[in-house]
Amino acid sequence: MKGMLSPSLMCADVLNLQSEITVLDELGVDYLHLDFMDNQFVPNITLDPDLIRKVKGIMKHMKRDIHIMAFEPEQYFERMEIGENDIVSVHYEACDNLHEVLAEIRSRGASPFIALSPDTKPEVLLDYLDDIDGVLVMTVYPGFAGRPIVEGSFEKIQAVRKLIDNSGKQLLLEVDGHVSWDLCAKMRACGGDMFVAGSSSLYQKGLDIREAVARMSALIS
Repeated sequence: MKGMLSPSLMCADVLNLQSEITVLDELGVDYLHLDFMDNQFVPNITLDPDLIRKVKGIMKHMKRDIHIMAFEPEQYFERMEIGENDIVSVHYEACDNLHEVLAEIRSRGASPFIALSPDTKPEVLLDYLDDIDGVLVMTVYPGFAGRPIVEGSFEKIQAVRKLIDNSGKQLLLEVDGHVSWDLCAKMRACGGDMFVAGSSSLYQKGLDIREAVARMSALIS
C-alpha cells in the first residue's frame, strides 16, 4: 500500500482556506485532515462543524479525514454531514459508549477510526477491531499544532501495526503529530499508512505547498 497524505487544515492560512483546499485537491492529495476540538476534551477550539461541512462542497477529488477531539462526538455528526467516503476518528478516551459511536459512524456510510492519545495502550483496540476501519495514533498530545513528538512514539506505531497485522484485518494506521521531514520516513518504516502533515512540514513558512506535497509524497511512498 502506498503511503497516503492528509494535510492538516488547521495549519493552513486561515484567510485563504478555500484556495489552499483547491490547490491540494488539484495536486491529487488523498485526504484533507479536519480537526474539531470542543475546549473540554482538549483545551482548544479549532475548525467549526459548519466549516467542516462546507469543505465538502469545495473538494472534487480529496476525501475528508475528520478528527473529533471532543466528548460525545456523535452530537456533531449531523452538523458535519458525516457520510460516504469520510474517515471519522473519535477518541477512545472521550467515549463511554464507543461501540455505539463507531456503529453510528458506519451507519452514515463513513469509515470509523479510533484515535489513541499518547498515553493510551494499543491493547485497548482489541475489543473494537470488528468495529473500525483504522486507527489514528497520536504522536503528540492532542490540542495544539507544533508540539514535540512524545518519547516512545515510534514503538507505539510499531505496536499498533503488529496488533493490526496479527488480527488479520485490513485496517489503516494513521499517524498524527510532528510528521516532519526528518521523521516521516521512519514513521512509514514503523508501519504507518497515512500521515497528517502540518506545521512540521507542509505548512512551514516560505515553503511552496506544491513543492512540499511532492517532497512529502516521495518520503512516504
